[in-house]
Amino acid sequence: MCIDFSNVAAVAWLPVFEEKRARYERTLVMQGNCAYAAGLALLMAHDGRAADWFRRAAARWRESWDSGAPPDAWGRPIGALKASLLAGDDAAVEQIASWTLELGTATADSPIGRYAAVVALLSLRRTAEAGHVAGTLRGEVFPRDVTDALEAIAAGDGDVYAQALASVVRSFETRDAFLEDVRVADTALVLDLLARRSGIERDLPASDVLPAA
Repeated sequence: MCIDFSNVAAVAWLPVFEEKRARYERTLVMQGNCAYAAGLALLMAHDGRAADWFRRAAARWRESWDSGAPPDAWGRPIGALKASLLAGDDAAVEQIASWTLELGTATADSPIGRYAAVVALLSLRRTAEAGHVAGTLRGEVFPRDVTDALEAIAAGDGDVYAQALASVVRSFETRDAFLEDVRVADTALVLDLLARRSGIERDLPASDVLPAA
């Protein structure tokens, strides 16, 4: 009987490949996390270098998706989009928002996927579509105040938005877990940027989890 040694080699080495690929992917995600946290720290310090670190975070998270992420790893496009918004990089925001929608986020089973779609649609100022997708988040295991804020932005309701934003900030003030232990209400910062893109301008609440005015 002849033994096909090429198949034997494949059986032996493919698991090694999968292990190393997964480690590579995790490394990219960790680099994105660290770069994003560094950007938040610089933003809190009113340091102009924050934008560069947010761009690094967006690039690493995008690379981690392209390197073979699971199809429901929605945190990566969300992170890349939030980082681009915080960097003030309009060209990257448009590109990443369009890519996020191309991934099928608007009809994803996961509410996190649909959240990614709403952020993308609001980033592109497609408010009517954003309001429709945001409505699907109700009844899901998803923060109600974030849903309220997203729907209010889509509807152009500044008063409801301001109330929801204040609730989001309070939730960050009372939580224990933060990305890379950097105590910043990044969701509130991103909501503020999305609201301003939609013509709603409200001051952020004074809080120790937000940059000082």
